[in-house]
Amino acid sequence: MDEVTFKSDTVLSDVHLYTPNHRHLMVRLNGMGQPVFLSQFKLLWNRDSRTDSGAEGDGRGALLAEETPPSGPGSARPLPGSGHSDATSQVGLGTRLDEDGDLDVERRPPTASDPEPAGPPRDKVHPTILTQEEEDPLADGARESSPRDIVRIEHTMATPLEDVGKQVWRGALLLADYILFQRDLFQGRTVLELGAGTGLASIIAATVARTVYCTDVGADLLAMCQRNIALNGHLTAAGGGVVKVKELDWLRDDLCTVFYDDDLTDALFETLSRLAHKLQNACTAILSVEKRLNFTLRHLDVTCEAYDHFRSWLRRLEGLADGRLRFAVERVEASFPQLLVYERIQQLELWKIFVEPVM
Repeated sequence: MDEVTFKSDTVLSDVHLYTPNHRHLMVRLNGMGQPVFLSQFKLLWNRDSRTDSGAEGDGRGALLAEETPPSGPGSARPLPGSGHSDATSQVGLGTRLDEDGDLDVERRPPTASDPEPAGPPRDKVHPTILTQEEEDPLADGARESSPRDIVRIEHTMATPLEDVGKQVWRGALLLADYILFQRDLFQGRTVLELGAGTGLASIIAATVARTVYCTDVGADLLAMCQRNIALNGHLTAAGGGVVKVKELDWLRDDLCTVFYDDDLTDALFETLSRLAHKLQNACTAILSVEKRLNFTLRHLDVTCEAYDHFRSWLRRLEGLADGRLRFAVERVEASFPQLLVYERIQQLELWKIFVEPVM
């Protein structure tokens, strides 16, 4: 395979879309024939904060931590001249307008001494397949020890909409940042991640939690989670946590990415409610969501109906009175330190749901 061709319905990875100068190692093809890449995320242990935008708060996934006792101890200055104009500059600008009133930019005509371009303006990517799916999940390079500040994740870069769980989402990175910031909250606990995707947040949780259940659907995705857990054994072993990969389908009736589809959002909250009713102790659910704003013909405005549906579920939980459980909802301000390198945009939010039995 010499070249990757993207179809019109292909979804690109947001995390990697804005890092064109980074080289990503393509390591294999998965069971679906999709190219799988290996990326390294550096933990900035020595940085107090790396917040890019002071976010208000893929969207994909939730953590449910049961509160069992731990087993062990433990202004930018305005630009000069901004908002300022004078008659001289306006006259000078007016002399460079075309007949339509647009700015006519004067360009230097090319000369014979100008060098010819060395190549195409943008590099073309020609990935090389290094291993195949049936190979040993841990190649020789994966067995080598990794620094304690490196998280290695296998993922896809471009997938159909139904396979976006194989990409790395900003919501997972925000969730991982929060886990690293609130280590005491997860110390010695049992953690269940719903919609784990590549397993990045579960791996970070296992550095402090006692047991982490990393859940999602699809054999190919779960195999990717298992590989990523093996790749980061140096992190989980240091914390003493155990990660167990399990399949958990929210849409299955026998169960007693996600905020972009109302049916999946309904299934997520119904699953959270059923799980909470089965637990004997109080628990806390942490939801990571990214608002996706779109212009809709129905409203003739930029809206996010899926996010509105998500918020309606939070209000419904707060008003739920079944005599057995009490739900409290709180938004987490995303002002905590950023320990992973990614774009923390304002559309990223974290929400906490506290669940406790009614005495």
